[in-house]
Amino acid sequence: MNFTVAIVGRPNVGKSTLFNRLLEQKKAIVDDVSGVTRDRQYGISEWNGKTFNVIDTGGFVHGSDDVFEREIAKQVLVAVEEASVIVFMVDAATGITDLDDSMARVLRKSTQPVFLVVNKVDNNERMLEATEFYSMGFDNVFFIAAASGSGTGELLDAVTALMTDDAHVDERLAQLPKFAIIGQPNVGKSSLLNALVGEERTIVSDIAGTTRDTIHTHYNLFQKEFVLIDTAGIRRKAKVHEDLEFYSVIRAIKAMDEADVCLLLLDAEKGMTAQDLNIFSLAAKKGKGIVLLVNKWDLVKNKQTNTAKEYEDTLKKRLAPFNDVPVLFVSATEKTRIFKAIEIALEVYENRQRRISTSKLNEVMLKAVEAHHAPVVRGHAVKIKFVTQLPTAVPSFAFFCNFPDDIKTPYRNYLENQLRKHFNFTGVSVRLFFRKK
Repeated sequence: MNFTVAIVGRPNVGKSTLFNRLLEQKKAIVDDVSGVTRDRQYGISEWNGKTFNVIDTGGFVHGSDDVFEREIAKQVLVAVEEASVIVFMVDAATGITDLDDSMARVLRKSTQPVFLVVNKVDNNERMLEATEFYSMGFDNVFFIAAASGSGTGELLDAVTALMTDDAHVDERLAQLPKFAIIGQPNVGKSSLLNALVGEERTIVSDIAGTTRDTIHTHYNLFQKEFVLIDTAGIRRKAKVHEDLEFYSVIRAIKAMDEADVCLLLLDAEKGMTAQDLNIFSLAAKKGKGIVLLVNKWDLVKNKQTNTAKEYEDTLKKRLAPFNDVPVLFVSATEKTRIFKAIEIALEVYENRQRRISTSKLNEVMLKAVEAHHAPVVRGHAVKIKFVTQLPTAVPSFAFFCNFPDDIKTPYRNYLENQLRKHFNFTGVSVRLFFRKK
């Protein structure tokens, strides 16, 4: 899923409205006042069975009287350089402005595909007025109304048509497990990598945000072979002021896409923050294996016998409902339990690869269904007849039943817990689908 769409444009043209529509959720704040989106929003969209990253870059609000090009050169080019497709939004209601022209000049130099998206085309009169945007010289022009969704299907068809499988990877390396070291800045990701590899492979510094790019390291020691990906620290977007850091956030999200298992580092003294939860949720949504590493455990004062157990219980409460993840207390600088972390990551990798025969699956899961039937809905008794595992990278299971739409979340969670109880899927997202028998 290493494909990223960046939505760019001047303030108040409807970028956040389109972003929300692509994600099918209200994640970005939308208002008629320009400049509401000050920081970047990230999300995952799906269309035609294809999944991709979406970045809402926010309107370019600047108090300077200088030319607009300097502002866009600093901010847009970062997104432009890393994005697979640029969606350049303009507003049919106001027509072409100087800011649109300034941005267009920058985007014409881009080697990536640029889709000019004319928003607020919601009647025939607007459609007629919107034809002036052809004069901007872009090949791909789409007329949409982001608020109602009109025209967005054609835009998404064009985006997904560009998505191809990247086949330029060393075949042998492609077969190896890939572990991404992720987490906020300054939690010790580079220190962990150096400790594992046994050399100063990356720059280690106390300055948050030292690692600007993802770094791949081929690890082949102690009869274990895999690829380690060290990502730039993901920090809360309100704090991403530097363009380079924005660049590194995009790279970190892409690194998640490449990885099979994400080693999420937490700072033992700070605990699980809201941003850590965001990172965890993003990795889970992408279907990655996850291992939680509580780093700097050696710095925690006044440890008692049950300190680690209580800490782990608190973490798992915050992670609910998906809390079947390994938690390990490590110290990258002291090299405490870091090799154990790799062993657990390899186990999670195996769990993610696990394939269960249909006969075994039905033998176990139909017994679980008999032991606890799905609740009756609108007088219908929901009967699950058959279960099979789907041939996907993320462990996915199809349950065939008479009323698939009547399976509610509590019963779905029960079935997932039964799968986890009888087959080891620790650290792995499990996806359940209900289909008509």
